[in-house]
Amino acid sequence: MPLLGVPLGPLRILLVEDSIEDAELISDQLLESGLEAQFERMDSEAGLLAALAQGAPDIVLSDLSMPGFSGYQALHIVRELRPRVPFIFVSGTMGEENAVEALHEGASDYIIKHLPMRLPSAVARAIREARSEQEQSRVEDELMRAQRLESLALLAAGLSHDLRNILQPLLIVPDLIRDRSDDPKVTRLADVIAESGRRGHEMVDSMLSFVRGSRQSSERVCMERLFQAVGLLLKSSLPSSIELRLEVEDEQLAVEGNFTELQQVLINLGLNAIQAMPDGGQLRLAATRVPAAEGGEQLCIRVVDQGTGMDETTLQRLFTPFFTTKSAGTGLGLVSSRRIIESLGGAITVHSTPGQGTCFDLQLPLNVQLPADEQAAAARIPVGRGQRVLVVDDEAMRLSLLGNALSSQGYRLHLAIDGAAALRHFQEAGLPDVVLVDGEIPLLSAGQLLAEMHALGYRGPAIVLEGESARAFAKTPPPPGIRVHVLPKPLEMQRVFRAVADALEIG
Repeated sequence: MPLLGVPLGPLRILLVEDSIEDAELISDQLLESGLEAQFERMDSEAGLLAALAQGAPDIVLSDLSMPGFSGYQALHIVRELRPRVPFIFVSGTMGEENAVEALHEGASDYIIKHLPMRLPSAVARAIREARSEQEQSRVEDELMRAQRLESLALLAAGLSHDLRNILQPLLIVPDLIRDRSDDPKVTRLADVIAESGRRGHEMVDSMLSFVRGSRQSSERVCMERLFQAVGLLLKSSLPSSIELRLEVEDEQLAVEGNFTELQQVLINLGLNAIQAMPDGGQLRLAATRVPAAEGGEQLCIRVVDQGTGMDETTLQRLFTPFFTTKSAGTGLGLVSSRRIIESLGGAITVHSTPGQGTCFDLQLPLNVQLPADEQAAAARIPVGRGQRVLVVDDEAMRLSLLGNALSSQGYRLHLAIDGAAALRHFQEAGLPDVVLVDGEIPLLSAGQLLAEMHALGYRGPAIVLEGESARAFAKTPPPPGIRVHVLPKPLEMQRVFRAVADALEIG
C-alpha cells in the first residue's frame, strides 16, 4: 500500500541482516510502498561500524539473532555512535518479552517478519519523529546560544550606562565653550572635546553591537512571511495535543525591524507556551492593527496559550535577568525579547491567570521615523526670554551642565536632584513653564512626578530623557493633560535646546 503524507525524500537505510533473501524482501516491500531509498546490508559489528563511519543513515533495520552478532549489540552500537538515528527490530523470533526489552533498550519499534504489512508505515513514522526531534533540538540550541550572547549584552549594557554618564560632559561642554569664546584656539579645543565624546559613544555602541550581533533596522518585515517561518519552526516542537493557530489580519501588514530578531522573539514565546501546556490546548499567534495611545495605529502581535498560567509574584519577576521557572532555563529569553521589541520603539506586556493561560502583547510602531538630518539639527535655534525651566536629574554633573547650558540660552533655571525636591520647588516657587526630567530618577519615577505635578495644576510641556535600556513610562503613563516630548540619551546640547524651544513653541 502506498504511503500517505509528505514524501521523505531519498533515504539511506542500513539492514543488519544475515539473510540475503530476507534483506531483499524488506527492500522490495519498502520500495513498493513508495519510499525512495538506498539499502546497505551487513551482518557483523565491523560492517556496521564501517557503515556508521560513512555518515548517519536515516534508519537502521535489524534482525534480532544472527550468527556471531546480535540485534542488541547493533542497537547499543547505534545508540552510542548515532544516538538520534531511529532503530527498528525486524525479526521472526521476537516474543513479547523481547519486544518490551527492545523498546526499553532504545529501539523505536519492532516488526514481526511474517507480518510485515506494518513495516513501511513504521519506518516512515520513525524517520519523521527523528527529524522532528532533530529540528526541535536545533531550534533550542540556537535559542540557547542567542541567550548566552544576550547575557554578554546585559553585562555590556550595564557597563555602557556608566561609560555614557562619564562621556556625557564631552558632548555638553563643547557647546558651552563655543558660546563663551570667539578665540579660534578655544573653538578648536571644543571641537576636539566634542569629537572625543562622539568617538567614545561610538565605541560603547560598537561593543554593544558586537555582543548583540549586527542589526538591519531598515529591513521591512512582512507579518505573513514572519508567521509562516515561525509556524514552520514551532510545528517541529508541537505535540499532537496542542493546536497552533496563526492569524494575520492583513497580508500587507509589515513593520521596520530585523526579521531574525523578531523570529527569535516569537519562537521564544511560542516554546514557552508549549512547555506551559503539558495537557494540551491551543497556541494562538495573531497580528492586527490597533489604535496607538498617541493617535494613529500600531501593530499588535499577540501570543496566547491555554497553559498553567503565572501568579503575581512570577509576573513581577518575569523580565528580571536570570530569573527562570525552568530547571534548565537561563532566565534571559524574555529579557532578550523585551530588549528587541523596545529597540524597535515598541513595548511588551503580559497578562496571565493561574490555571487559565497567558497572553503576551507586543506593540510595535507601523511607521518608523528616520533620525533627523544632522544639518537640520544644527539649524538656528531660538533663544529663551526668561521662561522658567525646571531640570530634575539625579546625575549631579549632568544636572549642573544642563543648568549652565540652558541659562546661557536665556532661560531661568531651577534644579532638583530628585522628584521630592522638584515637588518642594513647586510648593515654594510656583509652577515652571517647562519641566525637563530624567526618566531614571530615584524615589518618584518620571510618570509619578508628572502625575503629582498635574494634580498641583501643572499643564505645561514636559521633556523626558530616556536611556536605551529604560522606558520612562513603562510602569506609570504620563497624565493626559501634559504634553510629553521624549529625548533619547546620550544628550547633545543642540538637541536639548531644540527640544526646549519646540516644547515652549518659541518661533
